[in-house]
Amino acid sequence: MSEVTAAAGQIGVLLVNLGTPEAATAPAVRRYLREFLTDRRVIENQGLLWKLILNGIILPLRPRTKAHAYARIWNTAADESPLKTITRAQASKLSAALATEHKNVAVDWAMRYGLPSIPDRVERLRAQGCDRILVMPLYPQYAAATTATVADKVFRSLMKMRAQPSVRIAHPYYNDPVYIEALANSVTASLAGLPVPPEMIIASFHGIPKKYADRGDPYPVHCMETARLLRERLGLSEDKFMMTFQSRFGPSAWLKPYTDKTIGALARKGVRRIALVMPGFAADCLETLEEIAIENAEVFKRYGGEQFTVVPCLNDSAGGMAAIGSVVKRELQGWV
Repeated sequence: MSEVTAAAGQIGVLLVNLGTPEAATAPAVRRYLREFLTDRRVIENQGLLWKLILNGIILPLRPRTKAHAYARIWNTAADESPLKTITRAQASKLSAALATEHKNVAVDWAMRYGLPSIPDRVERLRAQGCDRILVMPLYPQYAAATTATVADKVFRSLMKMRAQPSVRIAHPYYNDPVYIEALANSVTASLAGLPVPPEMIIASFHGIPKKYADRGDPYPVHCMETARLLRERLGLSEDKFMMTFQSRFGPSAWLKPYTDKTIGALARKGVRRIALVMPGFAADCLETLEEIAIENAEVFKRYGGEQFTVVPCLNDSAGGMAAIGSVVKRELQGWV
């Protein structure tokens, strides 16, 4: 029997986000962290010292703390993380939008780490007759530790197939006009309901080790361009809009300035009202809902800050779906 179980000719679109544990428990978080932290794109030096740290310190101790953090933001109704809930909704809405114009396009979603896995969803699209698949990593700014590792996983799954589909990896969309407009509209809407406007708006991006950027990763350049375009679209001067990097891990230097340090410093200087937007996250997750909205809010208020506003990620909002749809339609040109 042929590996392909449906007539060819369909086109697949696969949305991919980072990943999530399957439960807010230490064992589930440990499984997730093991897969994540053994990826050579994430931790490039997988030598003996790192293996000792990972297996002797991180995996025995960190999962319990992280499980508690996940529990604070867990979608208890669906018994899953918000990242999974939102990514599923994004795929569903994209499918509905594309169906009005293209009957031969199937949309699915996957996680780079955890479930549903990329190989499983690539195979599922292929079984539906998709001989062409567009993979869209849900990272507006390219980084080897995010976009590239998605591509790695996709192409490793193709290595096991005799009849391979044609595959495209969507180009990063850090400067896409529809994406910038959606970000600006989300910031404007979030601030409209405040009693007093913020004194500072901070665009916080996920960080990467500085040495990765020094070796040629374009990620910080993409972040700076997104921040510049957003600031200009909002009509703000540079003294009212800052760019920072969050979620650093380990003792080595990461991209600066650090979000938490910046927030604390602003509060100590007398800034009482700030708003944070996180343009690098296509969906709310642990890093936005817990690290920023809870932990960093506590840092700001500890040093005298009063009004801490978090702008939700674009998620599956109308603006968020317009941004995703714009990229998908651009990348499907020539196929549809």
